[in-house]
This record gives sequence, structure tokens and C-alpha cells, in this order.
Amino acid sequence: MTMNFELKLTQSPRMIITQELRQSIALLQLSVYELLDCIQEELTANPLLEIAEANGDAPALPDTGKEERVAADHYPETETETEAGIVSIYDIGAVNYPDDAEFAFAYLPMEPRYERKTSFLENCLSREKTLYDHLSLQLKISSASESRQLIGEYLIGNLDANGYLQGDPDEHARHLGISPQEIWELLNLIQSFDPPGVGACTLQECLMLQLRYGAAAPPPHAEKIIARYLPELAAGKYRRIAHKLGISLEELQYARAFIRRLNPKPGACFGDGTEVGFITPDVVVEKIDGQYVVASSGHLPRLVVNSFYRSMLRQSGDADVRGFIKKNLEGARWFIKSVEHRKKVIYQVAMEIVRVQEPFLAKGLHHLKPLTLKAVAVAIGVHESTVSRAATNKYMQTPRGLFPMKFFFPGSVDGDGGALYASASIKQALRELIENEDSAGPLSDRQLMERLCRQGIKISRRTVTKYREELEIPASFRRRSLS
Repeated sequence: MTMNFELKLTQSPRMIITQELRQSIALLQLSVYELLDCIQEELTANPLLEIAEANGDAPALPDTGKEERVAADHYPETETETEAGIVSIYDIGAVNYPDDAEFAFAYLPMEPRYERKTSFLENCLSREKTLYDHLSLQLKISSASESRQLIGEYLIGNLDANGYLQGDPDEHARHLGISPQEIWELLNLIQSFDPPGVGACTLQECLMLQLRYGAAAPPPHAEKIIARYLPELAAGKYRRIAHKLGISLEELQYARAFIRRLNPKPGACFGDGTEVGFITPDVVVEKIDGQYVVASSGHLPRLVVNSFYRSMLRQSGDADVRGFIKKNLEGARWFIKSVEHRKKVIYQVAMEIVRVQEPFLAKGLHHLKPLTLKAVAVAIGVHESTVSRAATNKYMQTPRGLFPMKFFFPGSVDGDGGALYASASIKQALRELIENEDSAGPLSDRQLMERLCRQGIKISRRTVTKYREELEIPASFRRRSLS
């Protein structure tokens, strides 16, 4: 058997993702704060990139039907000086609509829409107060000795985020090499701290502690109900509990209402110690003169190429210097293009969302329309994955409130006559049906399904149950009133 080795040249088409394209894709899916961090890193790494000084509002770009470019500065790319255009340094370019158009979309400059003076306290790092901090302070001002305070700090450190003690107290005593009595004494001390109910081992103990240390006096039978009949109360077996206690349903209703006001997670109102975060919208939608206007939130800086290095490129005869400047010049140019491309795509997606979801903006959640990423991609002429990246971790400030952009892409359910209903609007209809039901005879999931069907929404009982649970609404037997 012989083997023949030959060298052949063949041509085959294939797609290669350039470094610039990777950068553009990466920037598109970043949130505002992530992009600001990325811009700061690029400013540090590339001396040719800088933030332009604010110089007032920039004029709107003319509508040419093409991507507009504004010559921010010119710089040579070769030995001969040429004028190179940089993608628009404005937030969004202008689109002209006829006077009777339903929408108008404004392209506004990047500078913040308003300025205000801030105190130095607003620039300080902040951290939420934790449950550990809150209880440790109370422990320090208690009458406990130094050695007992160390034990108390150990127990506080073993409380979970809801305020419950993790592990068996006797096991903790063996681990510390002390008597169980000392552990229980310190645990009882911690259980007397604020908030009431903290330091419990079980839900039943947590509620009992709130009866003991709470400010309001409990009803006569509340303690017995918690101690003996808590599972039956949760299961809605009210007549059985009333019969065993020898009380009327009205008395049980009063005790039940009091118990429901107790907090099953007393520690949940405290933070986890992380820095307080804020959500910054990428786009703002406002209604001006009866039309919805889409604009940038104005939190991103305007990037330009440093004029000093451009002049140095023209004047320097050192090949190494010119090579360094050219390399960073190209990097700055591509970074500016990538940031501008991100703004353009997010704006186009937001504009299409507003066009489709205008009924929601005008009338509320019942009028939220089904919308898919593919539909938006077809409308603005990009790939579906581009729309997905543009909507991920982005927020839109609207007259109805602040929403993630993914909120405007709800699932849909078929209706009469081929109509489609957004899942969010169905949940709202379901919530209103439950809010308006007779508390003495709450609607079952099947009855809710039938009422939604009468409204033209074709939905199964299983889907009703799923949506009800997502809304954290209990089943009908748990919503039933005792009166």
C-alpha cells in the first residue's frame, strides 16, 4: 500500500469574527454600569481616547435614510492626511415623521437632562445594615459579660437571612465545649432582642416569640392555635379548630387575622451587607404633546479622539511614535464605533417596543401586546440574537414606571377570533378576578378559567394554577373567609 502526499490549494468560504466585531457584540450586552466600567478601562489603556467636554445641546441629525456620520475630528490614517469620519457622537440620530404620525422619536444629546448639586455624603460608599449588625449592637449594650458576649456573637453568626438559628443548640454547646444551659441562656437573651421572633428554631417558635415580645396584645386563643393547630390553620380546617377549642368561627377569624399579621421571616427586612445598588434606565420614554418620545437617559459620556496625539502624528518623524499613535488611533476609533452602535441598536429596539406597546403605555397592563424578539429583529433589520443582547440587562423608564426591556416581550395565549393575549395582561386579569371575588366563596382555578374564557381568553386550568402560583396567590380554600 502506497500513500501519496500532495499539496493542494483550495478555496472555501467561511465566516471569521474580527476582534472589532467581538468588541461590538460584547458592548451591546453590557448594562449601563458595566459599560461605564468598560469605558473607564479603555480610557486608562488608550491615551488617544478621552471624554469630550460638554458644550451644550447638539443639533439633530438630518434624516437621509442612511446611517449618518458626523466628523468629530479628522486625523491621518496614512502618510497623506485624510479626513476620517467617526460614527455619530450623539445619543441617537434624528428620524422625521409626518405631522400626523402617531409617534415622534427625539434624538437628544448625551449630556444629562438636568444638573443638581450633590452633597459629599451622596458620594460616600454605603452598605445596608445587616441583621448581624443590628443584633450585635443590642448584645453589646446588654448586661452580658465579655465571655457570654462571645457566645452570643457565635449564635448571632449562625442565624440565617430570615433570623432562624441554624443547627441544634445542644450541638452548638458541644462544639464550643460549654454546657447546654449556657447556650440556651444566651439564645433566650437573643430571642428577646428586636425584631421580635428572631433566634427561633422553628416557625412555631418564631410566632410564639412575637406573641411574647410583640407590642400588641394577642387575642385569647392565638397562643393555643399556634402551639397546637398551626398546620391545620394553614390547611384551612377552620371548623375543626373551632370545634376543638370550643369557640365560634367569629372568634377564630379574629385570632386568625392577628396571626396572619405576624412576620414569619423577622430577619428578612435587613440587607445582606452588600453595597446599595441602583437601576439606571438606558432609554426614557415620555409623552410630550400627545406623542411618545424616546430619548437616551444621558448617563454615558461622549467619547472623542485626543487632539494632541493627532497633531503629534502629523508632526513626529519617529516611526515608533507614529506606529504607537496609529495603533491606538485605530483602537479608539473602533471603540467609539462600538459604543455608538450599541446606542443605535438599543434605540431602534426601544423605538419598536414603544410603537407596538403604545396601548400599554396609554391604558395599562391589560393592553400589553404579545411581542417576540424575532418580530422586532425583522422590523429593524437585524438578527434576533442582536435584539436579545440589546434587551438583556437594559431598562426603560416609561410613564407607567421603570421596566426591564425584556418585560415587553411577554409570552402569549390564544384568544377568540385569532387574537393573542400577553401573559402579563392575563395575570393582571386573574389578579383582578381574585381581588373582586366573594371572600366567603372564593373562585376555584376551574371557575377562574371559565371566567377568563368568557372574556375571550382561551386558557387551561393548569395554566391558571401556574399563573396564580407565580403571583403568589394561595389556593381558594386558603383564601376563604370564616364569616
